[in-house]
Amino acid sequence: MWILESPLLRDAGAAVLTGATALAVLRFWEEVGNRALLDQVTLIGLGIVKDDGVINSMTRNGDRRELLKGPLYYACAITLATVIFWRTSPISIAVICNLCAGDGVADIAGRRFGHVKLPYNPDKSYAGSIAMFLAGFLASILYMCYFHLFGFVEESWSMVITFGVTTLAAAIVESLPISTRLDDNLTVPLASVLLGVLVFYYTGARNLCCMSADSSDISALVQNQMVLDRF
Repeated sequence: MWILESPLLRDAGAAVLTGATALAVLRFWEEVGNRALLDQVTLIGLGIVKDDGVINSMTRNGDRRELLKGPLYYACAITLATVIFWRTSPISIAVICNLCAGDGVADIAGRRFGHVKLPYNPDKSYAGSIAMFLAGFLASILYMCYFHLFGFVEESWSMVITFGVTTLAAAIVESLPISTRLDDNLTVPLASVLLGVLVFYYTGARNLCCMSADSSDISALVQNQMVLDRF
């Protein structure tokens, strides 16, 4: 289709679809938490605006000050990964998948099956750490395959191994006591970025930073992929 052949229209369509999806998700959690808008998190965390719905839906202990830590770190990590590394860099995949899929599943698995705790951190469990690695690694591979369809990232066994190393490191860092003292929404993306830069560079991955990528090269890759798909 001619729309798919235009990078500008394709990106605009993706932005509209993503925005609509995000709005639907926010509306859902608005009803669940009986709250207003997510952009008031900082004000609520500071105590300027009171909203028990937001506090109860986005904190573990019902303390408004938690909003200035985990949720704020989470939002900042996703935003920075999108701005600096998004789409053409495998680092963005590692950061977002380890944080969203890996860390998210780790919390669920840890609460449900985390009876055996780690010897060096009683707040973490073997089940949670294993679940984080598996979920983050699987999500990274799926996103690698998806982005490869459009020519944005490479697809190879070396890339798979690199994602595995990065996810394993993020899972180990998440299990450490420092992640409990600070916040795993801060330590997981930092570990994914720092190690991701090293291992992806070492394996020869291209376009580690989307700001340095040549947009014309990206468009050419996408157009070549479209031509191949027609055959």
